[in-house]
Amino acid sequence: MRLRRRQAGPDPQVVRTWAVCSALLDYPTEELLASLDDLAALVPGHPHLAPLLDHLRHTPLARLQQDYVATFDHTRKCALYLTYFAFGDTRRRGAALVEFKDAYRRGGVEWDDSLGELPDHLCAVLQFGATVDADIARSLLLDHRAGVEMLRLALTGWRNDDGSTGSPWAAALVALCDTLPELAGAEADAVRRLVEQGPPAEEVGLAGYAADPALASGPALISSAAIPVGAPR
Repeated sequence: MRLRRRQAGPDPQVVRTWAVCSALLDYPTEELLASLDDLAALVPGHPHLAPLLDHLRHTPLARLQQDYVATFDHTRKCALYLTYFAFGDTRRRGAALVEFKDAYRRGGVEWDDSLGELPDHLCAVLQFGATVDADIARSLLLDHRAGVEMLRLALTGWRNDDGSTGSPWAAALVALCDTLPELAGAEADAVRRLVEQGPPAEEVGLAGYAADPALASGPALISSAAIPVGAPR
């Protein structure tokens, strides 16, 4: 995806962390592996991201891709789509997706539906925050904080084939959560409910919600990352 860079930004360390997390949570490609040194230079010695960068360096690409799909495409609890945790595949999710598009528009860019990605994908939100408007991105993350934390818990508790616990990608969620306020009160309660009950389960599909006539014009485009996964199933 390509975004118009904003001239002014908030905490530079937060912006760099979001940029690196966005890249590392994307589907692994040759291009990603070739960029690892540049990504590492943005967050030198980061206690969580440095080990993930090393894992990506030393694991064959085919294995990374296989593990990524098994983690993020084949399990609902590890969905990278933020509205899924709050609304599941219910009618209310369609309205929430439009809210993400509206948020991008407030930042001066337009979401590009042509590549088939949904605007609530965590990688897109983080890249938007790192390159366009961190305040709007932070608001989106906080609005869906329970989902972010649920994803962190799911990845942290991931069971690997060798019997160990913890997905390598959990490091990116831990790093992201470290840039957000500590959970308390209603947010902590929302996370507990998600753990106990999971997202709503009404299956309605999303065709019909992606079309938004108001998106026909705009000064810039957000194009989706090349992530060959669909909505969680």
